[in-house]
Amino acid sequence: MSVFETVQGDSPIILGLPHTGTWVPDEIRAKLNARGQTLADTDWHIERLYDGLLDGATTVRALFHRYVIDANRGPDDASLYPGQNTTGLVPVTDFDGEPIWLENPTEAEIAARKATYHAPYHAALQAEIERVKARHGVAILYDCHSIRSHIPFLFEGTLPDFNIGTNNGATCDAAIESATFDICAASGRTHVLNGRFKGGWTTRHYGQPENGVHAIQMELAQATHLTTEAVPFSYDEEKAEGMRVHLRQILGALAELAPKLAEKVGART
Repeated sequence: MSVFETVQGDSPIILGLPHTGTWVPDEIRAKLNARGQTLADTDWHIERLYDGLLDGATTVRALFHRYVIDANRGPDDASLYPGQNTTGLVPVTDFDGEPIWLENPTEAEIAARKATYHAPYHAALQAEIERVKARHGVAILYDCHSIRSHIPFLFEGTLPDFNIGTNNGATCDAAIESATFDICAASGRTHVLNGRFKGGWTTRHYGQPENGVHAIQMELAQATHLTTEAVPFSYDEEKAEGMRVHLRQILGALAELAPKLAEKVGART
């Protein structure tokens, strides 16, 4: 079985989907405890939420679950948020801080998972970035995420509906950040720029606007498109359609920005 799925398009937009996969190989699943086997920290139905929103968008989706290995963490497992609660490259707890393994994975197991899952996903993502940039002179990586609205272990209170991450403006041109923020603000929904989630390793690693590769992360509160943020984490068609209106606007606006951003790169070279 392939550990990732790529759909190539002719748009300047690439959708990264590192956390929607639910595949856990049998030998790894057997080592998860009952809590871990619920796979509660999945970005539930995000691939469905974004499906068909932008004609020609390329997608790169990890099929393995983040408990196998987290495709949005660096291979060195450095913390993205020093001093704050978070989960690592191979999580040992869930988002509530509760253990998920009968016995934590060994260093050898983690190394094997890097080679088998993490590296191939990122090789595929890198290849698509290079292909899209060669075609358009620029590539815009939009990393798609979702998370429960209430997780005291990770943050206080209720998470905004839209959580935009650009690592404080470092990972993309200001026009991308502004266009995304303005659409979220006009939606009338709660929103924040570089709040609790400033962009994961994917956004920070690939976002090199000076070289024509722009990256932005969108973390959605799951209450915006799920019937309930608990088992069975069902998709809510009515809620989702309301969100899809705004997400379609965002992706369309970013695609329209691509030619001007390519001109900037050309002017510097």
